[in-house]
Amino acid sequence: MMKNSGTVRLETERLVLRPFAAEDADAMYRNWASDSQVTKFLFWEPHKDVDETRGILEGWIQSYGSGDFYNWAIAWKEDESNVIGSLGVPQLNQKAGRVTVGYCLSRKWWRHGIMKEAFAEVIRFFFEEEGANRVEALHDTRNVNSGKVMAACGLKKEGTLRQYGWNNQGICDECIYGMVASDYFEGK
Repeated sequence: MMKNSGTVRLETERLVLRPFAAEDADAMYRNWASDSQVTKFLFWEPHKDVDETRGILEGWIQSYGSGDFYNWAIAWKEDESNVIGSLGVPQLNQKAGRVTVGYCLSRKWWRHGIMKEAFAEVIRFFFEEEGANRVEALHDTRNVNSGKVMAACGLKKEGTLRQYGWNNQGICDECIYGMVASDYFEGK
């Protein structure tokens, strides 16, 4: 059984992963939530205004009281107030010890190794601290860069699920990547 610590503060060489705060609404809206390029392969549409972002943050902040809610704001260590992305767990299966991770990042910071750095830390956290058995992620087959992040973090491509998902492009095929605890610890 997983530990269920919830969204605890994590740090990497350059980044802080922390719970969202109400004060993050403006930066979240400005940096990625309103950008149709960022949300192109996501299941939620770009936010129409910062009030929509505030409303979503309110719900997330209320959910932080639950030990099985994981949703991190990604920020630079030097400026934690300017969040540049998010990384969370839209699906959690306690009995299987399985976490499905999703992420998005401000377009300004694409191709800088940021999501790889953040996702690698979350993978470490789930295996080493939460006792997860499996970490997985999926991406629209047309969003190849997301798959590159998954592979760079050590997840293995396990296959393509035909017409499995839906996002802002419609029904889509999705690639599934995964790593199990035994593979993670074998590499340590």
